[in-house]
Amino acid sequence: MMIQLLVGSCVSVINIVVHALATVAAIGIARRAALKDTRRPRLYLMGVMVATVLVLMLGHTVEVVVWSLSYAVVGAAPEGSDLLYFAFVNYTTLGYGDVIPVKEWRLVGPMAAMNGILMFGWSTAVLFEVLLKTIERLGAIAAPGTSFSVADRS
Repeated sequence: MMIQLLVGSCVSVINIVVHALATVAAIGIARRAALKDTRRPRLYLMGVMVATVLVLMLGHTVEVVVWSLSYAVVGAAPEGSDLLYFAFVNYTTLGYGDVIPVKEWRLVGPMAAMNGILMFGWSTAVLFEVLLKTIERLGAIAAPGTSFSVADRS
């Protein structure tokens, strides 16, 4: 059991590093976008959020691949299993149950799920912060006496 916990912890740490890099990249994109012309604030906001989500999704995908590779290295899934699919099902906590880990590695699935849900929570916090900062910036550059909010329809 200790080897499972050690392997799962190592993979989780690798994924935390990957996610930190994705977060830095997403924030960097948002900050660079802040230097751009914002004559169309809603389009600008949409662009910043789409770019942020795409970077974070790329990070999550890399993290799933890391889990998949770890499953291959330790032989955690039954012979002939689609390891990428297995990793996605665990990481996203989808839990179909059509592929289950071999008995010797049954803790890696829950560890991948725990890692995934933490990374999704982290991504949600990043998205919310980028949204708030972008809206604050748009409000700061709005014409005097006006404000910008996502609810505006003009």
